[in-house]
Amino acid sequence: MAAMIRFWMSHWSPWMILIAAAALLPAQHSGHRMPPRIELLYPQGAPDAVGQEEIDKPSLTYFLADRKVATGVIVCPGGGYRTLALEHEGNQIAEWLNSLGISAFVLKYRLGPRYRHPAMLRDAQRAIRMVRSQASQLGLAPDRIGIWGFSAGGHLASTAATHFDDGNPASPDPVERFSSRPDFAILAYPVISLVTEYAHAGSKRHLLGENPDDQQLRLLSNELQVSARTPPTFLFHTHEDQSVPPENSVLFYLALRKAGVPAELHIYEKGRHGLGLAATDATLSSWPARLADWLRVRGLLR
Repeated sequence: MAAMIRFWMSHWSPWMILIAAAALLPAQHSGHRMPPRIELLYPQGAPDAVGQEEIDKPSLTYFLADRKVATGVIVCPGGGYRTLALEHEGNQIAEWLNSLGISAFVLKYRLGPRYRHPAMLRDAQRAIRMVRSQASQLGLAPDRIGIWGFSAGGHLASTAATHFDDGNPASPDPVERFSSRPDFAILAYPVISLVTEYAHAGSKRHLLGENPDDQQLRLLSNELQVSARTPPTFLFHTHEDQSVPPENSVLFYLALRKAGVPAELHIYEKGRHGLGLAATDATLSSWPARLADWLRVRGLLR
């Protein structure tokens, strides 16, 4: 090496010496993972798409865990069915799941007022089918695919948990042959009811328009749609939530209990709406640990 350096100094310019020396240094690991990949839910175009812009192309962002367990979770950010809180209710959630060894898939679903129900539900169902169809190549168990939603994304997740089918075995699209039923659900300060005084007016309007009929409202008031086939569910809310009152979670929990579905409900006294993992709050930041306990009890961290 010393002889090589003397050769450089006698024959090369200083800039050439620096470039050559850098090439001999061991590569430094950046500490950053490869960026997650994005896949369109409908590569040939979404059903009932009204255009070809980015907002017309629902997608999944794949956050694959390094230390993998056989569980996958579709993550539905909130935003009142009008926008998506992709960072603190999407990407940060995926990274937290990855820290447990769980692979996460952040769903960018279609939004109002450009779209109305059932476009959003179709996107969530498609996401579940897609991950389940890829389970073997992703190292996941097809019976350990869950869904996690926040606020209006919680409404979407609870809709997916109460409105599902077993797939169409005759479909020419292989993805559509898989069940859209999630194996478990996680609902964080979710919008649930559209027919009670606890309904979130903005989510209802962006999902169904200005004048939805009573049948639509009841169909998508998910506390009324729980059955024995609704998957086990974890619910988190805060008593102080003024935007989406905690009664939404309570109503869903009581319906689960009546149907004999395993469920766990945590309501913290303090805390605003839309706090995500609440990383900066000494008390509320404990709620993800309660969720991890629940996942462990259900065997989803093996």
